[in-house]
Amino acid sequence: MLELLTGTGLAAAAGMNAYVPLLVVGLVARLLPDVLALPEGWSWLASWWAIGALAVLLVVEVVADKVPAVDSMNDVLQTAVRPTAGGLAFGSTSGASTAAVADPSELFASQQWVPVVLGVAIALAVHLAKSALRPAANLATAGAAAPVASTAEDLGAVALSVLALVAPVLVLLVLGLLGALAWRIVRVARRRRAAGRPGTA
Repeated sequence: MLELLTGTGLAAAAGMNAYVPLLVVGLVARLLPDVLALPEGWSWLASWWAIGALAVLLVVEVVADKVPAVDSMNDVLQTAVRPTAGGLAFGSTSGASTAAVADPSELFASQQWVPVVLGVAIALAVHLAKSALRPAANLATAGAAAPVASTAEDLGAVALSVLALVAPVLVLLVLGLLGALAWRIVRVARRRRAAGRPGTA
């Protein structure tokens, strides 16, 4: 169960920012092998070339996602990238030993493609929600929400990635809070849109 929560947390984080969970996994596996030991076949994520490439891509993503209008175009481009990152993040840790999972179960052992597909689906769902919410937030705040929302998403992706590795049970709590926040943003945007229509009180 903890293995599933770890993968879910990392895949959800990838839906917000494709590169944060992969970079966290790579750095932790590289610098703290006692905390995260990647299974055979995924050790390339902990290589310095992979970490360096992910760091560069993260900087580009962080900057592009904080500019109104550019953030929406970036979301379109990331429609393939974030689900792929979610699949990689889930797949890489499905058989890993982490601080919370000392003895990985055989949950996905016979079907190694299952965690990758689950990661893709989870990251895609989070990405689509983010892509739908961002224009609503920009509309409600005349574009001022873009850098604030993007920073919150980046921090959320970092927190979710770290929690997924060290305290996966808390992943459910964080996802619930993010869902509640998303619902509140939708309600505020709808109220503002309704208030701006001609003939409405």
